Amino acid sequence: MAITIDGLASHPAALPIVANWYFEQWGHKVANNSLEKTRERLREGLNGDRMPLCIVALENGAPCGAARLKLREMEIYPDREYWLGSVYVPPAVRGRAIAARLSERIAEMARERGTQCLYLQTERLDGGLYGRQGWKPLDQVHYNGLEVLVMGRTL
Repeated sequence: MAITIDGLASHPAALPIVANWYFEQWGHKVANNSLEKTRERLREGLNGDRMPLCIVALENGAPCGAARLKLREMEIYPDREYWLGSVYVPPAVRGRAIAARLSERIAEMARERGTQCLYLQTERLDGGLYGRQGWKPLDQVHYNGLEVLVMGRTL
């Protein structure tokens, strides 16, 4: 069946699933964070027009991936406004280009908001999927206890 991508705001029942993914992948590493705090941050984004925006990939109505368009994700780069973040696809459905489709949709959303450059940070220091999609490495930095590659893409 075909995979569709839509705003999480249109599929609020997917929020607990996405929050669990985000907490298990990244959130548990953040001091003073909890699954409930992760859910609350996603609830704040259940709108169609205010940042941050969350999108979800769906197959047969079931969530199979998610990503977010964020503002100024890394405070060490105050001049870098729009960021692709929180791209997650469960291991059982990886390898089906879901992450690529999610990142492309976020790029479209950023372009629709008038930005000319989108940024991301990844723990994959070789750029992984993003390098194959045309993202360019900008910096490698130690940030929030991790070594990350910061990448940019002209839209």
